[in-house]
Amino acid sequence: MANENLHQPFEIDYKELDKFPRTIRRNNFFELIYIAGGTGVQYINKNKFNYRKGNLFLITPQDIHSFEITTVTQFFFLRFNEYYIKTKSNKHKEWVERVEYILQNASHRPGCILKNKTDKPLIASLIESIIAEHANQQLYHNKIIEQIVNAIIIIVARNIALKLPKNIKENTGETVLDILHYIQQNIFEPKMLKAEQLSKHFRISLSYLGRYFKKQTGETLQQYISTYKLRLIETRLLHSDMRINEIAFELNFTDESHLNRLFKKYKGMSPTAFRNQAR
Repeated sequence: MANENLHQPFEIDYKELDKFPRTIRRNNFFELIYIAGGTGVQYINKNKFNYRKGNLFLITPQDIHSFEITTVTQFFFLRFNEYYIKTKSNKHKEWVERVEYILQNASHRPGCILKNKTDKPLIASLIESIIAEHANQQLYHNKIIEQIVNAIIIIVARNIALKLPKNIKENTGETVLDILHYIQQNIFEPKMLKAEQLSKHFRISLSYLGRYFKKQTGETLQQYISTYKLRLIETRLLHSDMRINEIAFELNFTDESHLNRLFKKYKGMSPTAFRNQAR
């Protein structure tokens, strides 16, 4: 496995490839990968996704990823680190932390991150502009490219934010964002997700914790944990060959039937039926 490092605040690259380097990569930075043309399969964290022109992928630090190319593919790479985000605005510390959280929240998910349909042609146009500026090297091209990069990162953050709990807003308190991040990091450790443990970790009284979380997110703690687990189950059903009992074991369900009951309660069908319908 190759560990990739970034030596500039951001880097751009454009390549046409018929074969992707065989090395499985793990970065210490964020990487946006836009498919300007071609088809194939994206592999990320043991999941896979069939890619095509117009897809945009976000690879977060520590994600393990690679591509298998089916038809010659034009890849546009935009790499940036947390330092780049922080230097954009020292005057707006909350906004910077918000963008950082949103980007981290996308971690470990396969597939195109553009959920807002109107953003797809906008991203295509912005990336074409970067490629043109980079090729022509006209006056102020570096400054113009930097401004376009900023716009792309904000558009990406907006699309990821569409997947956050419904009541999360730009002015939501940092504590609840920290709680969400903590839950996602510890989703495979049930003991860490008990209300008593959350209360102790965040120094919030047990009696107030539930009310605070519900007010901030519109969901109870248990509802959010179940919803997040369901998203992980869906990802594995759609983009991996894991068996149902393997998914149940990974997510610490008591057994396969327990996972089946939860999934059917929220989705109205069994995991097997969901996978078969998707295929």
